[in-house]
Amino acid sequence: MKFLFASDSFKGTLSSEQIIRLLTDSANRIFPGCETLGVPIADGGEGTVDAVIAVTKGEIKSVPVHGPLMENREASYGIFHGDSAIIEMAAASGLPMVPTEKRNPLYTTTYGTGELIKDALDAGYTNLSIAIGGSATNDGGMGAMRALGIRFLDEEGNDLAGTGADLEKVRDIDLSGIHPAVAKARITVMCDVNNPLTGPDGATYTFGKQKGGTEEILHKLEAGMKQYAQVIGEKLGMDVDKIPGAGAAGGLGAALCVFLHAELKSGIETVLDLIEFDQLLEGTDLVVTGEGRIDWQSAFGKVPSGIGMRCKKKGVPAVAIVGGMGDGADKIYEFGVKSILPTINGAMEIEEALKRAEELYANGADRLFRMIQVGMEMKR
Repeated sequence: MKFLFASDSFKGTLSSEQIIRLLTDSANRIFPGCETLGVPIADGGEGTVDAVIAVTKGEIKSVPVHGPLMENREASYGIFHGDSAIIEMAAASGLPMVPTEKRNPLYTTTYGTGELIKDALDAGYTNLSIAIGGSATNDGGMGAMRALGIRFLDEEGNDLAGTGADLEKVRDIDLSGIHPAVAKARITVMCDVNNPLTGPDGATYTFGKQKGGTEEILHKLEAGMKQYAQVIGEKLGMDVDKIPGAGAAGGLGAALCVFLHAELKSGIETVLDLIEFDQLLEGTDLVVTGEGRIDWQSAFGKVPSGIGMRCKKKGVPAVAIVGGMGDGADKIYEFGVKSILPTINGAMEIEEALKRAEELYANGADRLFRMIQVGMEMKR
């Protein structure tokens, strides 16, 4: 009997590594001598770099960068397989890096994310994967592109710093100084939204408020983003609003596609490809996945659906252990997950459930493996 454990973390309570340990202990108790393999998993959000580096046995590299307000920071990214790097924009341009009272997307920049990309290119890495969730920015990706040698100019030919406030001032784009390694790099962007750059469903009106944008600020940013899109169209002949996901991360999705010729791809699919998950399924009898809460959203780019679909294609059954179930949780059955087992085993306050997360998960794992044992003993 071979089990593969590939669960997302339960945010704020259990890491993927803790879950692997709990599942391994339970499986060995109930199926002595069984074979187990555990891999940390993330969907392109928090923990993606750590998960990929753990499985690929890569390294973490720390570099000095500028944060969202151009303050000095230290950020890190992962390197693996000799030619590959994985970057989380949240490490250099993430919303938690900006104090609540200073959050204003007019003044934040993705410059630090560009510095991480530049460092990877300088070091000779040619396969880059970039997770762009959790941003503090709405600069259209100008800051990141500036760090890579692209110049954004106002009507007088002056260089713009690349903040949200600069969007409306853009009149020209100079690509002559772009980092030479971009031409040979293969860049994949982990993105699970399809928002356009502008409009009611665009970067500004969809995500700007959570980054500190008032109604007045959002109107100003949207006007600027339209100006930015217009200049890109005039100079490069591209309609960025026709690129699904261009509005991700305050428009960084657009910049990565337009200027770096990146491919936008599902976060979980990218992670599973990077860790060669399909190969791990060979000879596996059962996969256990999961996340903190499963509901209708779990079918769209989350760990359980990504794992489930890979298992379905390979004919390997998958089950999910979860902290809780919400509306539409049963939709996950369409994506290869055969059963859902919540860890909560009685009525309790959320605070108690969080405090007892490890104990509850261990009990849930035991119930799962005992049920499998019963199934094996049933007469057909």
